Amino acid sequence: MLGYIVKRFIMMIMTILIIASLTFFLMFQIPGSPFDSDRTTNPTIQANLESYYNLDKPLYIQYFTYLERIITFDFGPSIKKPTETVNGLLERGFPISFELGIATIIVALISGILLGTIAALRHNGVIDYTAMTIAVIGISLPNFILATLLIQVFAVNLGWLPAATWSSTKHMVLPILALATGPMAIIARLTRASMLEVLTQDYIKMARAKGLKPWRIVVRHALRNALMPVVTILGTMLAGILTGTFVIEKIFGIPGMGKYFVESINNRDYPLIMGTTVFYSAFLVFMLFLVDIVYGFLDPRIKLHKKEGDA
Repeated sequence: MLGYIVKRFIMMIMTILIIASLTFFLMFQIPGSPFDSDRTTNPTIQANLESYYNLDKPLYIQYFTYLERIITFDFGPSIKKPTETVNGLLERGFPISFELGIATIIVALISGILLGTIAALRHNGVIDYTAMTIAVIGISLPNFILATLLIQVFAVNLGWLPAATWSSTKHMVLPILALATGPMAIIARLTRASMLEVLTQDYIKMARAKGLKPWRIVVRHALRNALMPVVTILGTMLAGILTGTFVIEKIFGIPGMGKYFVESINNRDYPLIMGTTVFYSAFLVFMLFLVDIVYGFLDPRIKLHKKEGDA
């Protein structure tokens, strides 16, 4: 198991370096300069600014400086926010985006597992068809369209919930619903399909023959194995949720990383583009790494050892 963890850790580091390198070189393919939109900047001031941000150096020197900043986790000052550092913006915006993402995945997991389990236990019944219809709608409807509908219905028409910002529990409801519906639908379908298969296994029949209570059979015996597919996609799903918060944050006016990321692209703020991209990539790759490790511990059938003949 230790060898597997070390191997996955090395792959994680290599993946982050590849993403960081691609981000750097693709970023410089964007036409124009960060100072093009500033009409008051004369050539002398622009040259000084490029020197300050190392943009006058050859590309390979900028690249190695960039790698050094990644290693030391110091992304330098923002170009469009000269009084702010990229690290400071990350420290201020990421906790809000993380809170939104974690709340979303918790809501999606609980509701999706519950919905899928009930659908499997009421297979081919009204509850099953209703639950799967809800799941299909949730998968088919993009979160930014759902967000607009939620604002129109619950904020504008009914006035039950606020339409924007992130200052109280009420402000969290609509963004979380908009983000959680899609993942909830996927989890529900996976749980239902896996649960239907698990419930036909011999050990479940044996548990029933022993007279165990139905809820104990479902919770203690069936659900654990039925959740293996959910655990498998959890890392990718978490990545999708956290990157999907960018759009939702913009719609609901949430002061998270989505705001800074969109602004950095529009303003060609190179340090902020690199900082947000690398930070999120590292975080998401690390989450995938954790999911791989957790999956190995949860499923005792997985044996992580060297093949015969390997030295």
